[in-house]
Amino acid sequence: MSINGLDLTILGPAFLAGMLVLATHVPMGMQVLARGIVFIDLAIAQIAGLGVVAADGMGWEPQGWAVQVVAVSAALLGGVLLTYTEKRWPDIQEALIGVLFVLAASGGVLLLANNPHGGEHLKDLLVGQILWVNFSQLLPVVLLTAVILFMWFGFRERLGRLGFYLMFALAVTASVQLVGVYLVFASLIVPALACRRYPLRWRLPISYTLGVLGYALGLILSSLYDLPSGAVIVWTLAGLGLVVYALKLDRLTGNT
Repeated sequence: MSINGLDLTILGPAFLAGMLVLATHVPMGMQVLARGIVFIDLAIAQIAGLGVVAADGMGWEPQGWAVQVVAVSAALLGGVLLTYTEKRWPDIQEALIGVLFVLAASGGVLLLANNPHGGEHLKDLLVGQILWVNFSQLLPVVLLTAVILFMWFGFRERLGRLGFYLMFALAVTASVQLVGVYLVFASLIVPALACRRYPLRWRLPISYTLGVLGYALGLILSSLYDLPSGAVIVWTLAGLGLVVYALKLDRLTGNT
């Protein structure tokens, strides 16, 4: 263990990236859980990732606007497709989401098959490189997050099925390039699962608190022990989620 890794110039942007992911994924996760489409996040994230891999294969700059356009376009097309399948075959929507995830993941593997750095690219896509995030990357995500939150809390009831999927696709596309598929999924589902037994008015603040603590503690532990930050944060979120679910905080909520 070494405290030399606790560098705020590195941990600061990484923590802010986590907060931006949580800002949109916590409320959306509750909606996903209520709809019974838990794996939508993985599917949309993989589709966005497939767009990034395809753009990389064309030789485009990884952080350039062209790659972002391809990733967003792929995710939006995935959102439109899932809107159609939910309307056409609602009874098997979760299964179709799973198939879409497998196809996108396999497509990424095929595109990277002849790339000497393919394994590294896949690892970055799944686990993420949150510690490499810088403030310049976060500015467009801040603006996008503000728009999504405004639409979500101001017009959610008017968005409809298509609006939900499209907003979800935009949020996930931005998030997966910051923190990776696994951490995006954990940020979406773990807080929602942990707080589902709580009174409705307490779910959002407790979920946000859980997420903030999970990212903060995960980043600190990963830095102290020189471990992959994304993986450590996933486990930290899961551990705190189990504690929150078990405690239920009866006294605080007044729920006996």
